[in-house]
Amino acid sequence: MDLPVLPPVKPMLAKSVAEVPTGEFLYEPKWDGFRCIVFRDGDDVELGSRNERPLTRYFPEVVEAVRAQLPDRCVVDGEIVIAGARGLDFEALLQRVHPADSRVRMLAATTPASFVAFDLLALEQDSLLARPQGERRQLLEQALATSAPPVHLTPATTDPALARQWFTVFEGAGLDGVIAKPLSGGYSPDKRTMLKVKHARTADCVVGAFRWHKSGPVVGSLVLGLHDEAGALQHVGVAASFSMARRAELVEELRPYLLGEGGGHPWLGELGSERRPGGEPSRWNRDKDMAFVPLRPELVVEVAYDHMEGARFRHTAQFRHFRPDRTPESCTYAQLERPVRFDLGEVLGA
Repeated sequence: MDLPVLPPVKPMLAKSVAEVPTGEFLYEPKWDGFRCIVFRDGDDVELGSRNERPLTRYFPEVVEAVRAQLPDRCVVDGEIVIAGARGLDFEALLQRVHPADSRVRMLAATTPASFVAFDLLALEQDSLLARPQGERRQLLEQALATSAPPVHLTPATTDPALARQWFTVFEGAGLDGVIAKPLSGGYSPDKRTMLKVKHARTADCVVGAFRWHKSGPVVGSLVLGLHDEAGALQHVGVAASFSMARRAELVEELRPYLLGEGGGHPWLGELGSERRPGGEPSRWNRDKDMAFVPLRPELVVEVAYDHMEGARFRHTAQFRHFRPDRTPESCTYAQLERPVRFDLGEVLGA
């Protein structure tokens, strides 16, 4: 590869703010997929991830789309997404990170991915990292003027009122917020120079288990559950943001709820691994220990979360406090706020 910006490149990041800011910003929807910087030099294409591990082998259909749709020599920042029946489907995206090439090829045909472009880092022989965001956006629009699905140009606006509208309605298509980029700013790899606004909600969950922390005998995360319409306790995610002192305290606080010898638990026994907090190892870290310590499902905790992906929290939930005033039976999916459905095609065509 002979490009003015060469892999690996860490993407520019964002810090959280409470509301859509006003000022000299370019606003974009916040996509919920795999962050990806595309490097193309003729037929040579590399898909770089946020952690600098190549995604190229997992998305052969995106590689072909890049060769067909992007300029011959370019570096483009964007997101790999999969559109499902209910909007963006992150679970389907996770299935693509698989060691077997035959399965990757099969999934590329049955659940093809798309690439949503939102920044231009290099074009032909020129690095654009120092150019202001507004100029890079204009060049990106020109570069993708004739592009077609599955390559898309993200919607963008300088109107904060429209950005606030996107924040509300686009969630129904699976997007999880709005990004604000300073119009005069350059591209700063691995720096939090952008701003992001994400949805924040709370839920009462059953603490069904915990995992040990990798550093020693302290709690690493609380494994959370909600009851479905049939009354079954379903695993919905984890809460894991604790100081080391708090992790040690949690060991003693959870001790009274340890499952006794021979005690039953809804996440043990005949349940398939897809419904267990344990089961398959992490697709991103094959060495990560996914084992859990089951607890009597009696303790209720209030957590903050941004949005749901299917039946689970999309991201790690934030611990608020325990709720001794709530019964575990009251922790159901019915309490969750569901966004109004919105057509993903309308987002891409906005």
